[in-house]
Amino acid sequence: MTLRRAAGLLALALGPVLVLGVFFVLPVGGMLARGLWPDGAFDPGAVAEVLTRPRVRRVLGNTAWFAASATVLSLALGLPAAYALHRLAFPLRRVLRAVLLVPFVLPTVVVGVAFKQLLGESGPLGSLGLDGTPVAVILGLAFFNVSVVIRVVGSAWESLDQRPAEAAAALGASPVQVFRTVTIPALRPAIVSAASVVFLFCAAGFGVVLTLGGLRYATVETEIYLLTTNLLDLQAAAALSILQLVVVSVLLAVAGRLRAVADPGVSRVVARPRRPRLVDVPVLGATVLLLLFVGVPVLTLVAGSLQVEGEWSLGNYRALGGTGDQQALLVPVTEALAFSLRTAVDATWMSLLLGLLVGVVVTRRSRSRGERRVRAALDGFFMLPLGVSAVTVGFGFLITLDRPPLDLRDSALLVPVAQALVALPLVVRTLVPVLQGIDDRQRQAAASLGAGPLRTALTVDLPVIWKPLLAAAGFAFAVSLGEFGATSFLARDDRPTVPIVIFRLIGHPGAMNYGMALAASVVLAATTALVMLLVERLRVPSVGAF
Repeated sequence: MTLRRAAGLLALALGPVLVLGVFFVLPVGGMLARGLWPDGAFDPGAVAEVLTRPRVRRVLGNTAWFAASATVLSLALGLPAAYALHRLAFPLRRVLRAVLLVPFVLPTVVVGVAFKQLLGESGPLGSLGLDGTPVAVILGLAFFNVSVVIRVVGSAWESLDQRPAEAAAALGASPVQVFRTVTIPALRPAIVSAASVVFLFCAAGFGVVLTLGGLRYATVETEIYLLTTNLLDLQAAAALSILQLVVVSVLLAVAGRLRAVADPGVSRVVARPRRPRLVDVPVLGATVLLLLFVGVPVLTLVAGSLQVEGEWSLGNYRALGGTGDQQALLVPVTEALAFSLRTAVDATWMSLLLGLLVGVVVTRRSRSRGERRVRAALDGFFMLPLGVSAVTVGFGFLITLDRPPLDLRDSALLVPVAQALVALPLVVRTLVPVLQGIDDRQRQAAASLGAGPLRTALTVDLPVIWKPLLAAAGFAFAVSLGEFGATSFLARDDRPTVPIVIFRLIGHPGAMNYGMALAASVVLAATTALVMLLVERLRVPSVGAF
């Protein structure tokens, strides 16, 4: 590596490295220190003691049970839809694909409120008695993650080579035999990858579990929240965060390995969708059931927000200009919405700037073994936030960025920085594959004609990445707008975000407060859904790979 290339690489990497060092490594390191060095001396037994507590064992059991059950349900609902939406041609197919992408980016607290409205005593399914039960939590988690299965498995199904299946059919194999012996083995890496990612997201479903399960059916994330905010047992919270960090990192490593096996980088022709046949009727029926599963809670939420004392009314929306019954809030919901929008804008440009720099650093062509190793090491470092949940990030901020020279407790940038870190993996996953696909010879040709680095980026890179850049901005904005895990630790009472306001409203008694929570949930859901539908129109294929 020449001195000039080394200086350029270090200059590009310096900003992201400093940001992650201060706002990720330091908070996570502080969290590890709080758990392993509780009194200034190394004491791993303190972590073991926390993990042997009866309640903690129940929490671990709840987490594993909820995540495993919701993963199975997500696969059962998502696999037929993945086939129907990626292999069959029928009217409104692209619209349905866009609609089924929306649940993944809906705020978790909104999903929880929607199912609470559906399954509550006054809801359409209230007679089933599922409100506040483990079944409600599992349904909410599956609703949130089924789109991951559709995207990951559907993309693999769409690019599947059909010649082996056609050869098996020509040799006399029945459709069931072809599916069992040819299709499933080919899709297995994608299915297992999707299952591992869904399990991870379900285990980290903070807002859904907190809203639907409460403290009775706590998971690791909600227990960390309880130990930190209610019991002030920071050592126990740190111990659970350490366990979560290890488990999440292992799951992400498995998912990444399986994703590499499923997509080795070989260019394949996408199969043309075919018209449905009689044999596809059960698959189409299952897809319709999935649409009902996704649509009914949302429609119930909207209908509930438009009713006041059994009458159709916009009163709940007009009440958003106030602070609720018995002063449930310190600021009106409209003010919280304005703060959420400003915060999401800040988090979006932060994550875009950071993600673009990361993408440039890790995708530029290496000209020596040493340079390749440096870029690989930087790539691994930049992906570290994938291994930590939003709750752990917020907890780390809380216990480390509270003293000089980094006393940021009163800083207006603390919440958007945390949200930018949460959104960063989506931004990087969207931009990196596109940057990798740009032929470096085009940049070399532009440079040979006298173009400087900036002119080269504007004429070669920008025309290719502007759509993915807009898609990444949409993802970051939607994720930041609905982020609840880290924000629940960091938001101040006089500067709450909308998800925080919704959770506080459903925690205060009174019909007005609950109606305002429904109306605020609809506003937040509509905003994020609109952003994601615009992103879907950009047709960026790499988004589904996440």
